[in-house]
Amino acid sequence: MPTYSPKAKDIERAWHVVDAEGLVLGRMATEVARVLRGKHKPEFTPNLDTGDHVIIVNAEKIVLSGSKATDKQVYRHSGFPGGLRQTSYGHLLATQPTEAVRRSVRGMLPKNRLGRQMLRKLKVYAGSTHPHDAQRPQPLEIAGARSRSGGS
Repeated sequence: MPTYSPKAKDIERAWHVVDAEGLVLGRMATEVARVLRGKHKPEFTPNLDTGDHVIIVNAEKIVLSGSKATDKQVYRHSGFPGGLRQTSYGHLLATQPTEAVRRSVRGMLPKNRLGRQMLRKLKVYAGSTHPHDAQRPQPLEIAGARSRSGGS
């Protein structure tokens, strides 16, 4: 019996919405990356994009566990000598919460054109509203990602 490989027309994409209020960033990012990649589906194939669309709202209310807000650094480089810039994750969450969430999920996806294609299905919003109501997204429950302390 030959191995089943889904065709592009066989892949059905659903829309999911995640309320990030009080969620721990890393735990939420792993579940979102799993859904974007399509590992929750029985027809998952590593070399195809079989994942769903994910909308993350309330990104500004996400929390970091431990002392990651001050200790963990975010790096970027301009491409010129001496162009390395760094900032703490706490500062990035305070100034650009959508970028902090997008970077975390991006780090858990494949580092190739397939991963970039999967990342295009991620929509992150700082507030509680989003413009994707027409797609009728279903809530995605992430077990074990709620912060026990209510925020760091």
